[in-house]
Amino acid sequence: MDAALRGHPYVKSGIDIACWDILGQVAGLPVCELLGGRYGEDVALYRAISQESPEEMAAKVAVYRAQGYRRFQLKVGGDPDTDIARIFAVAERLQPGDRLVADANTGWVQHEAVRIAKAVRDIDVYIEQPCLTYEECLAVRRQIPHPFVLDENIDDLGILLRAKADLAMDVVNLKISKLGGLTKIKQARDLCVSMGIGMTLEDFWGGDIATAAIAHLAQSTPPEFLFSTTVFNSYVTVSTADGAPQRVDGRMAASKLPGLGIQPRMEVLGKRVVEIS
Repeated sequence: MDAALRGHPYVKSGIDIACWDILGQVAGLPVCELLGGRYGEDVALYRAISQESPEEMAAKVAVYRAQGYRRFQLKVGGDPDTDIARIFAVAERLQPGDRLVADANTGWVQHEAVRIAKAVRDIDVYIEQPCLTYEECLAVRRQIPHPFVLDENIDDLGILLRAKADLAMDVVNLKISKLGGLTKIKQARDLCVSMGIGMTLEDFWGGDIATAAIAHLAQSTPPEFLFSTTVFNSYVTVSTADGAPQRVDGRMAASKLPGLGIQPRMEVLGKRVVEIS
């Protein structure tokens, strides 16, 4: 696909995932076994906590923990003083074994990111993608004590290798459609394993089909390098496929059927947009 069309990883991702599904069905194997083998019976999930007041966000922790979650991704990247209050408020609700990530999604400028991180220096929290550019994130990383996660800047193997050489992160967030499908994210995943880098494995968004692909990728990853993953079909209200992984006590498992193990619901997806023959 890259030889025929440069860029457009989001378009290529769906085609690539479909090819893995077909390969699995022909081979009679689940995609996770084709990607490296199935580790364990299931994988732990994180739950995102959307931006609200510090008190409202803190209250969500108990709600999500009752659903089995122990990993919480706090959406920050707004007003610095409010974000500091959000991190403190949520951290007060954590229990031993919980894991907290403050994900700014590029929302802070460099000096704000440093100030916020230093204000919460005594809290056990990961700082994720505080600024827009790689260089800004690296500058923040070098001034703060927290474990550091890169996300939006990591979109190919070249920048991943550069980030490793710069000691720019402890964990990397890899998204299937950002890299162009399961083939390329498998390359990045395997490279991270060889370099000793932890990973959050997911996608930008999706429903049952995206969740199935994420589940197979996550469960074929050595557990010590799987920092976290997520189940997008628990965030949406419309089902696009039968047989997709479901959240059970904060965990999910990839199907043991051949391929992705799902059947797309064409009556929901509608008529195909384009045909290529």
